[in-house]
Amino acid sequence: MTNPHQRVLIVDDEAPLRKALRTSLSAKGFVTEEARSGEEALEVFAKSHSDAILLDINLPGLSGVETCRRLRATGTDAAIVMVTVRDTEDDMVQALEAGADDFVSKPYRFRELVARLRAVLRRVQTAGDPADKVLQAGELELDLEKRTLKKAGTDVHLSPTEFDLVAFFFRHQDAPVTHAQLLRAVWGPEYGNELEYLRTYVRMLRKKIETDPARPEYILTEPWLGYRFRNPSDRELSED
Repeated sequence: MTNPHQRVLIVDDEAPLRKALRTSLSAKGFVTEEARSGEEALEVFAKSHSDAILLDINLPGLSGVETCRRLRATGTDAAIVMVTVRDTEDDMVQALEAGADDFVSKPYRFRELVARLRAVLRRVQTAGDPADKVLQAGELELDLEKRTLKKAGTDVHLSPTEFDLVAFFFRHQDAPVTHAQLLRAVWGPEYGNELEYLRTYVRMLRKKIETDPARPEYILTEPWLGYRFRNPSDRELSED
């Protein structure tokens, strides 16, 4: 359920769209604010410090990507969901590299948008909790201290690299991650372009954790971008 104090800053230059989003998000329990441009968004955010920012990538003047970059430069950990016009690799990679937590592509379903906002807000609120050493996702249970993975109570044997990869996925549930992010986080900063290497490990992981590796429930492919680790128990996201 949405926290009644969660504030969403809607940044879009189209007044009818801002009004529609304000009405719909308010009905879902969010407190909304608006900005017509990147410059105005920076001013509004400096005063309100919203919990989440819904940011259009194509803005007049200061672009959505640059606005996102400047927001992150303030040190904020607010959830940022970028709205892209085209579902292309360049748009998605630029948004994520600028500091966006997630993205949705126009035309989008409002239900999907709300699901993305809530998922990002959950991640932001629980990030960095050192007490949480056992992570759950569907039938999977990952013990970070013991470095073990179980599925429906049965041990799943993983190599050290496979464990590091699945641990990264668990820590970024429902978040899009690029090929380069995964390679650098798991294999090291000198990696970034070894896509077939990464795909091989993902195939091996799917064989071990998916009921049907050809139709994965956990490790989903984000076309042209990378992957998204989904918790099948999260019906709101799974049904979108």
